[in-house]
Amino acid sequence: MFDPREKIALFIDGANLYAASKSLGFDIDYRKLLKAFQKRGYLLRAYYYTALIEDQEYSSIRPLIDWLDYNGYKVVTKPAKEFTDSMGRRKIKGNMDIELAIDAMEQSETVDHLVIFSGDGDFTTLVEALQRRGRKVSVISTMSTQPPMIADDLRRQADHFIDLVSLKAEIGREASERPARAPEGGHTAAESEE
Repeated sequence: MFDPREKIALFIDGANLYAASKSLGFDIDYRKLLKAFQKRGYLLRAYYYTALIEDQEYSSIRPLIDWLDYNGYKVVTKPAKEFTDSMGRRKIKGNMDIELAIDAMEQSETVDHLVIFSGDGDFTTLVEALQRRGRKVSVISTMSTQPPMIADDLRRQADHFIDLVSLKAEIGREASERPARAPEGGHTAAESEE
């Protein structure tokens, strides 16, 4: 599936990966995730996409974003849009599909194997376009939930589908293994290990 001579790029749909790992009952250890793919080939880039809610004094995702930014990931963010739906409920929308697709197309000029962490069927057309450029595309999501978190057409289009549950031992950690909260401006012991 992976050739050690390949140049690899990871494209992580943050919200999608978070939802998939939560539904499988584990957290992603992003340091382990990088190491896992560095073993599989020459990891050129690892992108992480997420929308951020502006006007919040503290966002629970901010420490993760900062850690990723300093530890080998190219973090791509944009402000989430807040709106009220027809039922009067406050909703937040923050779709990063276009940003991920543009980066993947640009990287396809130099990368041999693109790995997309998302089950979103909107990426099927992107996968087709990357394959027309002669690139290999793996998609990581899960079929192990009810309903499955990967669109059937995306799974069929990908060169390889990797169920996230099969990577749990390699890139996961139980929620109980979460690092302790760092003091303001500090790092947890787990973040300072390397």
